[in-house]
Amino acid sequence: MAKEVIISTSGLNCYGSRVLTSGIDLTQYQKNPVLLWMHRRSYNGKDMPIGRMENLRIDGDRLIGTPVFDENDEFAKQIASKWENGFLRMASAGIEIVETSDAPEHLLQGQTRATITRCKLEEVSIVDIGGNDEALQLYGTDGKLMTLASGENCDHLPLLLNKEHAEGTAPEASFNNQNNNNSMNKEILQLLGLSETASEQEAVNALRLLKEKADKAESLQLASINALVDGAVADKRITADKKEHFVNLGKSSGIEALRTTLELMQPQRKPIEVIHQTTDQPAGGEHKTYAKLSDVPASEIPSLKESNPTEYARLYKAEYGVEV
Repeated sequence: MAKEVIISTSGLNCYGSRVLTSGIDLTQYQKNPVLLWMHRRSYNGKDMPIGRMENLRIDGDRLIGTPVFDENDEFAKQIASKWENGFLRMASAGIEIVETSDAPEHLLQGQTRATITRCKLEEVSIVDIGGNDEALQLYGTDGKLMTLASGENCDHLPLLLNKEHAEGTAPEASFNNQNNNNSMNKEILQLLGLSETASEQEAVNALRLLKEKADKAESLQLASINALVDGAVADKRITADKKEHFVNLGKSSGIEALRTTLELMQPQRKPIEVIHQTTDQPAGGEHKTYAKLSDVPASEIPSLKESNPTEYARLYKAEYGVEV
């Protein structure tokens, strides 16, 4: 019984990229669905289609097909035997890249190269060992086989973390950037009180502890701000509807600035309280409590004489029995 095989999926591949299954164009390949061995068009000087792919289709996120081997070719018969007996189990797509994207919605965690969003299926091969579960062979738009090395940029499939190099920045700049990142990481570890050999988990734990302390300090400060504002409301320096405004003032300006501001504000009083105070403790009408000039404090006599000469004359006469 013929065995179906998964030819490609949208998963992360050995190049650090991925091929969107929905973007694979099967049109040209279906006109001549050749099956090769290890992506080779010839082997020992012979033409090397070892068969064809049948029932080629996209099923969800998988490109699936059934390999049919050429039983009239001795080498193809050997591959067929190993396939049917489970010694070979993997197929690989050979595609021509049409379009790539580094948009965030097309990227997976751990991806180092752009996503191939559109491509043409050129051939399908039986392979012995694939780079991963979705073995893949890439061809550029010029039809030439692509060879990709780790960290090496390629116009057809650019690196995500090496855009400066792709745009013409000197390789030394990328190297310097990496050194800068290393230095920055060391500095961060030092600021956290950790050694340069500290693990990522140790750094995360230190950051988490710092955050907990900062949250606690912020909570205590907010409690102090609220206590100050509540006290100002109780003292009638501000009204309750202004509480939120002064709480926000404390958050932005600091608790000391808030305390100074509130202390400069006079308690609000009802009109009747002002009247009673004026009657009981007169400011400008203190002369009503004095019978004669000697009753007036010496420090207030000059002011009384200047501001209220009539009253001063009355008290003077009461004191000395003569007009001023």
